[in-house]
Amino acid sequence: MVEDGQIKTTVSPFAIREGEIKVFDGKDGYVSVNQIIHKVNLGHISDIHFKILDFINEFEFLTSRQIFQLLTMNNVEIQSQDKLNNKLEQMVKSKILTRYYFSSEEGKGIYRVYCMEKMGKYLLTSREIDCKWQPTDNTKPVALMKKRLAGNQVIIAFIRKVKNFDSYQVKPAITGKTINKTIKGHGKIKLSMAGKSLYLTLECVRREEGWEDRFRDRMKVYVDFYEHFVPMDSGYETKPEIILVCEDEKHMVECLREIVKNKIKIDGQKIYYTTDLRQNADTLDNSLTKFQKNATTGKFEVKNVKFKILQ
Repeated sequence: MVEDGQIKTTVSPFAIREGEIKVFDGKDGYVSVNQIIHKVNLGHISDIHFKILDFINEFEFLTSRQIFQLLTMNNVEIQSQDKLNNKLEQMVKSKILTRYYFSSEEGKGIYRVYCMEKMGKYLLTSREIDCKWQPTDNTKPVALMKKRLAGNQVIIAFIRKVKNFDSYQVKPAITGKTINKTIKGHGKIKLSMAGKSLYLTLECVRREEGWEDRFRDRMKVYVDFYEHFVPMDSGYETKPEIILVCEDEKHMVECLREIVKNKIKIDGQKIYYTTDLRQNADTLDNSLTKFQKNATTGKFEVKNVKFKILQ
């Protein structure tokens, strides 16, 4: 597998392309439960297949590269990306998983996105693993899928590259108490060092059509969440630092513009920014930035932020 630092692309694979659509790349037809049971009995579906299912169940959408990284981090012997791809192909043919790719005027996407299928849910529930997947989950549009993929990649990067990493949650619920609205965040990360903990909450922003309105509405929930926060709200012991995961550096500025234009302000709370490609660095020491107003010019300037706990 190509290491993160060797990736030379200047455009995030999880950025929105103009006119982009989601294309089904799974298998049609019927597979019976008896056929799956037979494969389990023969050992053709083994513990490693169940581990892959566990990850898909937890993260909802994953690329094969992300699955490989998760397996490797959990000390699962997989040998190579090609070996994993062969197993994923078997799971797709058995309708345990399904997959999609994204297509636009620029051509087909270079990666496939894997998600749960009916037989996969049956296998998990047979082992008393909670699986809330419904077939309609796979009908989500491109933007929602890419937000989840981007958030998953940040979580994986923190697990792999931050020695003070403690734990994570893929889809934390963020509740605005006074507006009575709950949204699913894109990641909750806990870092711990010397008996102290720092929480991060990830909000992934994509440039889908009308993204500015969606971004504004979701930020209103965060504002309400922070203004009325008490310990253990949404499982956070203390107020988390909010990180906007943007498509690129220019998109960070676009998000700032929306925040300023809509007078979005969280008292006593800074908003930090990062991008998809910043997660590919060898360390995440310099992955976070903030915008700070210059007292002389009145203009916003971008500043790199160094949290000691990220080292």
